[in-house]
Amino acid sequence: MRMTRQRGFDLSLAMLLLLATLPLMLFLMLLVRLDSPGRAIFTQSRTGRDGRKFTLYKLRSFHDHAHGIFLDEEIQWDDARVTRVGQFLRRTKLDELPQLVNVLLGDMSLVGPRPDIPIQVERYNDRDRQRLTVRPGLTGLAQVSGNINLTWAQRIELDRWYVRHRSLRLDLAILAHTLPILWRGERLQDDPLGIRRQVLGI
Repeated sequence: MRMTRQRGFDLSLAMLLLLATLPLMLFLMLLVRLDSPGRAIFTQSRTGRDGRKFTLYKLRSFHDHAHGIFLDEEIQWDDARVTRVGQFLRRTKLDELPQLVNVLLGDMSLVGPRPDIPIQVERYNDRDRQRLTVRPGLTGLAQVSGNINLTWAQRIELDRWYVRHRSLRLDLAILAHTLPILWRGERLQDDPLGIRRQVLGI
């Protein structure tokens, strides 16, 4: 029953967000095409719940000839391979907007561990694989708790804590803190829910 409620919440809010942001998304797609040749939407294979692979959608933020060289999400927004519009998209996370479609398709949730590419998942140990027991999310606990300023192992621990304590109330709290962090950027001291200190001791 809990999963049914959360799926209903995902569908309802994702549809509203998609309708509200569709004009912005179309405008950004036009900017991407005008800024550099190539498709406006970038697709990549990611691993979802229970190890199932799916196609993830993003606004293209790099030059088309660089397709396939971005193997993880640690690429900095000011990387030379990133386009001018792409720098803005990656800095503001607006390149993630098309993933609302992934939520509607059931590949992702609004909140959950961020989806990894298959080559990364192949390196998972048993503890890491616990994050695959739920749908990956547009945002998650690690994203509001320091994210890029944390080590990979620290983000995994936050994801594992989220999986064990997942609830609609927690999802709402994470969503509420996501927008302010996107607006001002991620900081090492971000811990609005007090969970990072509890889990990681920092």
